[in-house]
Amino acid sequence: MRTLFDKIWDAHVIRNVADGPTQLYIDRLYVHEVTSPQAFDTLREKGLRVFRPAQVVAMPDHNTPSDQQEVIGDPVGRKQVETLRGNCEEFGIRHFGMGTPDNGIVHVVGPEKGLSLPGMTIVCGDSHTSTHGAVGAIAMGIGTSEVAQVLASQCILQSKPKTMRINIEGTLPEGTTAKDVALYLMARMTTSGATGYAVEYAGSVVRNMSMEGRLTLSNLSIEMGSRAGLIAPDETTFAYLKGREYAPKGADWDKAVEEWRKLRSDDDAVFDKEVTFRGEDIAPRITYGTNPGAGIAVDGCIPALEDVPETERAGFLEQLSYMQFRPGQKLEGVPVDYVFLGACTNGRIEDFRAFASVVRGRRKAPNVVAWLVPGSWSVRQQIIDEGIDKILEAAGFDLRLPSCSACLAMNPDKVPAGKLAISTSNRNFVGRQGPGARTILASPLTVAASAVTGVVTDVRKMGFENKSNDV
Repeated sequence: MRTLFDKIWDAHVIRNVADGPTQLYIDRLYVHEVTSPQAFDTLREKGLRVFRPAQVVAMPDHNTPSDQQEVIGDPVGRKQVETLRGNCEEFGIRHFGMGTPDNGIVHVVGPEKGLSLPGMTIVCGDSHTSTHGAVGAIAMGIGTSEVAQVLASQCILQSKPKTMRINIEGTLPEGTTAKDVALYLMARMTTSGATGYAVEYAGSVVRNMSMEGRLTLSNLSIEMGSRAGLIAPDETTFAYLKGREYAPKGADWDKAVEEWRKLRSDDDAVFDKEVTFRGEDIAPRITYGTNPGAGIAVDGCIPALEDVPETERAGFLEQLSYMQFRPGQKLEGVPVDYVFLGACTNGRIEDFRAFASVVRGRRKAPNVVAWLVPGSWSVRQQIIDEGIDKILEAAGFDLRLPSCSACLAMNPDKVPAGKLAISTSNRNFVGRQGPGARTILASPLTVAASAVTGVVTDVRKMGFENKSNDV
């Protein structure tokens, strides 16, 4: 009667502390440049070494420029990247440096290299660590002090969350992707609807998603307040991981898959909460406010003021004031200034295939600034190998270098104040893409459609051949 989460958690418990947290063993720690410096300083202060450096992987991503990677102009960002490199050299940690073929966004690189595997416990000082749960792992974002705990002991003190299963049954309509599913769930459940829970995604819609789609869905778990989001491994998982650089090989692979097949919730498992949605009810989505849950169908309207609970109206109007929208407004057809394809949410090869399927034979709107940023050097190379870069170039787009880029305002790709961006990233908070910038979250298909029309566009009305498998 155990859930998938219970099985993985229980297998990693070192000690249950009476009236306290659990001492949990961690299989993989990912480290980037932003949250790690203080953790390494803690080790120095206490005279400690990294306990199991082979299980730690580091790479810069937040501060990495996407236009060139010879130099980081911002002194703070440059120091963070240089400090990470120095810390990895001092403590003997594997480091995928900026501009090297192994580098990219940590939540893209981990799964694509087979560093994130079913049954693992995975942590990183970054909230979107939940991404890795798509392979059938417990993956959680942690704080800087907790990063130091794992560096020093390969363990962490954590209270076990409650469990929730979200079933998405049926079939997704044409033009609806995993990103739209996630935005729909956030709108229905709110950005705090899964607070205190670890969420398992299940149902026919999830089973039919590619790994790229599952990674997108798991990535956005944190935006519902969830502690982790995970998906039971299956043949899709195994096919994706087989042959990856750090995945088991030969007889070890066969043995691993045999164990991974056991990683599923028992038929009689009981969750603390369980909800079900229909895929047919999910249309392509966009956001209108300053949190990812403030969303509507792309051809829908912002709620009218009278449809918003009275206790929420002040916050609702504050969001719309910042976004320069009004209650009841239809956003389809609103001009956009910037488009962004990328981030750990949608910076994978299938996201670029989907984008290219829309812009093929069309041209970028002249009023639009476009940043198309692969999530890793591996993804960028695959884009080139498949000729997608030629499709993009013919449509007037430039392919940039791997980076977190415009997901957050920590590198040169900042949206200017007042400008409206439609973005495949994960957050639309005030100033997230630049001081005063306004952000609409959407899928790669919707972003692509908007990039060639210059306005918020419903891709279903354009006619396109979607060669992506992320739905």
